[in-house]
Amino acid sequence: MFVHITGTGSYLPKRVVTNAELAEKLDTTDEWIFTHTGIRSRHIAADDETTSAMAVQAARQAIQSAGLTPDQIGLIVVATSTSDYHSFPSTACLVQEAIGAKNAAAFDLQAACTGFIYALEAARGMMQVNPCPTLVIGADMMSRIIDWTDRNSCILFGDAAGAVVLEASDVPGGIWHSILKADGSGAMLIYREGGSRDLATGPWLQHTLQMNGRAVFNFAVKVFDEILCGLLKRSGYTFGDLACVLPHQANARIVEAVARRMKVPMTTFYMNMETTGNTSAASIPLALDAAIRTNAIKDDDLIAMVGFGAGLTYAGILMRWRGLAGKPKSEVCPSATCAGKTVTEK
Repeated sequence: MFVHITGTGSYLPKRVVTNAELAEKLDTTDEWIFTHTGIRSRHIAADDETTSAMAVQAARQAIQSAGLTPDQIGLIVVATSTSDYHSFPSTACLVQEAIGAKNAAAFDLQAACTGFIYALEAARGMMQVNPCPTLVIGADMMSRIIDWTDRNSCILFGDAAGAVVLEASDVPGGIWHSILKADGSGAMLIYREGGSRDLATGPWLQHTLQMNGRAVFNFAVKVFDEILCGLLKRSGYTFGDLACVLPHQANARIVEAVARRMKVPMTTFYMNMETTGNTSAASIPLALDAAIRTNAIKDDDLIAMVGFGAGLTYAGILMRWRGLAGKPKSEVCPSATCAGKTVTEK
């Protein structure tokens, strides 16, 4: 059985905040931000928007793109660090109700900016047992957890959601190899206080993200190289075989450093962070959807996705893109139990 991405979707809030607008309140300039990050603008959610609302928009697009209906979805996994509620209910359950996916199980996964890749692999593993169409979403509202007076961090982040539909198929291709890793010794390089460490003696406080930017930069360059080279070695391919690499859209200077370190052309890396900023778990599915819609990725392309983030977590996936060509040749049962039975075409 092969697992393919058969639909993609994304959502960006309407409000766009430019570097020039940030420079009116911070000791910085448009030129300084762009030269240090490769970012010129980012989308910021409205006061009445939520992470689940963004995820719903991306999910609906992905389901429609796959040619499915919500009641055919058997599982929803949402990767997020900014769920609607502090702990529960999960954002995935809110999405399940909103889109009418009445037959779907639902849960959240938290691996920060690497979350989408972790979620893809968690979903793919579960599909080996129960091969229902699965919705995987990366959604984060970073504007709610950053300190807007901290020039070193607030210039980086934006809000967004991206989603894909996974389907089991006997068509070769899809997700082939993955590497998932973590280094907990660097946990405090990116963190946000607030949680069970705090005594429950009053209301939960709104804590903001704290980050050691230089250390994170160095970590990201090192592990990006490690993951990408590891995927290629495991599969027997070379960098020249890759049609496209979708990196976590954190900082353009990280990707440039990786390209220099690996001695490979920048043209292979697909980047859209100039107008989105770092959208955490949403960044890779957001970039994937944009790459598909602009024909930057085509059928039969060999593509890689590489992510890194708080935890510290890092991971990568290598896949052969089939798109609609990877649609199942058998109809997966969309029942409430979705036991993995199939009706084979005659």
